[in-house]
Amino acid sequence: QVRLVESGGGLVQPGGSLRLSCAASGLIFRIFDMRWYRQTPGKQRELVAVITTGSVTNYGDSVKDRFTISRDNAKNTVYLQMNNLKPEDTAVYYCNANNRVDFWGQGTQVTVSS
Repeated sequence: QVRLVESGGGLVQPGGSLRLSCAASGLIFRIFDMRWYRQTPGKQRELVAVITTGSVTNYGDSVKDRFTISRDNAKNTVYLQMNNLKPEDTAVYYCNANNRVDFWGQGTQVTVSS
């Protein structure tokens, strides 16, 4: 059974930082592209960052130069370092594993507010 478990969300002030983690099990982690998405009520899920099996990264325009995605294949974990957080970053953040099929985590809430 494939499981993706996100952690690291919470409440942070504008300008602060958070590091999200997504621990994967039940799959061959190294052959999956890993992605972070986010979603707010009433809006479509938005792609935040991607890291391929070859560790090539790509980011959504709204988070470029502030967020960094990384992966540790030995730990079956993908990370999202989020710096200089803004109120508009408030969302539920989801981890996704993709290799012709998609697996999703349950999401972790990130709230940026003073």
